[in-house]
Parts: sequence; C-alpha cells; structure tokens
Amino acid sequence: MVHMAANSSPVDRIDSEILAILRDDARIPYQTLGDRVHLSANAAAERVRRLVRSGVIRSFTIDVDQGRLGRDLEAVIDVRAGDVERFRRGALTCPEVTWLAHVTGRTDFQVHVNVAGTAGLNELLQRFTTEFGAAETLTTVVLERAR
Repeated sequence: MVHMAANSSPVDRIDSEILAILRDDARIPYQTLGDRVHLSANAAAERVRRLVRSGVIRSFTIDVDQGRLGRDLEAVIDVRAGDVERFRRGALTCPEVTWLAHVTGRTDFQVHVNVAGTAGLNELLQRFTTEFGAAETLTTVVLERAR
C-alpha cells in the first residue's frame, strides 16, 4: 500500500507505468499488464482497482474513429455564449461534440467537434447560434493531430 503525505502523489513509479499503459490500451489483460510492469496478474489487477478506488482512474473509455462515422472534419470552436448554461446543455446533446471546456479569457467555451465536412460544420454552427444562444464563434480546423 502506498502511504501519502499531505502534498505527495498518490502513485508510485509502477502505478505511473500502469497508467501510461492503460492510456494506450485500457482493455489490456491483467497478465500482459503485469508482465510489462514486472508484477503478477493479481498484483497488477489490485493496483488498477486501488487507482480506481482512490479516484486517480475516473473511467475507462473508448477512442472512436470519427471518420468511419462520416465525421471527417475536425475542428475546435471558441464560443462566447449569451447564456452559459443554455449553451453547455445544448452543445452536450450534439453527437458531433467530442469535448467541451468552460474556459477563461475572451470566450466562454472551447468545443472540440468532428463533423461531416464543411456542410456539417455549418449546420452545427447554426445550431450553436440559433438553438443554444452562441453570441460569437471562432472556428479553427484541425489539419493534423500528433499522437
């Protein structure tokens, strides 16, 4: 068990390695995970369970290939909203929105989207304005993403 001082990290070197491996493949078998960090499958599983219980791991997610869903254009949209809560609620109902962050600065939100080309982007921007009360948007198209 890892004991923590008031300002220390709840993870040790092995936990950090486990987190890095799980970021790449959250479905890795515990035997394989244990082999990679030089632990038994049971010890690796217990470390993952402890990381979940402590809140370090909040969830296990999937990485969807948006292009295979017909959403081949990726963009980040800065939004100044007339009503922050109205915009947040509305935007989160859109399947094209992959993440939304309430931010400081000149705008209220940064919204990451995957849409079906420029027509899909235009439709989404119209919804942001007419349905969700966006007062202003600034769109940046993603040309390439580093992995």
